[in-house]
Amino acid sequence: MLEQQFVNALSLGCVYALFALGFTLIFGVLGVINLGHGAVFMVGAYAALALITHLHLPLWLAIVAAMIVSGLFGAVIDVLVLKPLRKRNAPHLIPMIATIGIAIILSNGIQAVFGADNRRFPVSTIPQHDLVIAGVHVAAIDIGIVVLSFVLMAVLMYVMRRTQFGRALRAIAESPKAAWLLGINVEQTFLITSTAASALGGLAGVMIGLSSNAVFPLMGGTMLQKGIAVIILGGMGDILGAMLAGLFLGFTEVLSVAYIGSTMRDAVAFGLLFLILLIRPQGLFGKVVQRKA
Repeated sequence: MLEQQFVNALSLGCVYALFALGFTLIFGVLGVINLGHGAVFMVGAYAALALITHLHLPLWLAIVAAMIVSGLFGAVIDVLVLKPLRKRNAPHLIPMIATIGIAIILSNGIQAVFGADNRRFPVSTIPQHDLVIAGVHVAAIDIGIVVLSFVLMAVLMYVMRRTQFGRALRAIAESPKAAWLLGINVEQTFLITSTAASALGGLAGVMIGLSSNAVFPLMGGTMLQKGIAVIILGGMGDILGAMLAGLFLGFTEVLSVAYIGSTMRDAVAFGLLFLILLIRPQGLFGKVVQRKA
């Protein structure tokens, strides 16, 4: 049924968008492709799982706590890894390589603590009520993912465009040196951005873990690939573009599975991505600009 495929595609696209929102926020402000974002995403899922299974916290409280844990990891990564590299004016490739190391450390650490096997959330914690609209089944967790994605996108766009902090972020994205000369605390803004983006990544990890009911140490790897595709397609650093590109990728994958075959899922999605970027290399909403020092 086409309507059911539409619902599935909307849910999957919002999953990708939810992950990409934090990813694109870090790139837009810090100018760094944080390849450790997938590992932070995984840490958020494990944090919620541990809090639910060991401390028996309610789901909503575990999600909030997982966001805090993920945000703290993002803050630590910024202070211990990215900030020293910024002070040394390291080339953009160096922070990216450093975040690969962070991802490996986090993945191996989680594997040492929890093991390599799939872990599952207790069934009682996952909302089981489905809505049936015109014969289409919509899972409660999918509704949560869609609502969260659009709400967070709206909040981020409001912050970026209507608040003093958002103006500071845009000034730093344009030129960190000029922003500093204008009196903006650049390092503090970097820290807040890393913390908030990592908290969003942790939230995405929890929601995807609940949706698939599978949490494992390498779950961030696949999502990282999709996240990179989303921010490139949407325009590097563009929040609305990340949301729309996530939806595009989700619809492409679901429809290709339904009408072509599951073996062609990634081939079709990334093939279309390649064709679009041939026509518009800067992405759907990106601009051809060069960041100033």
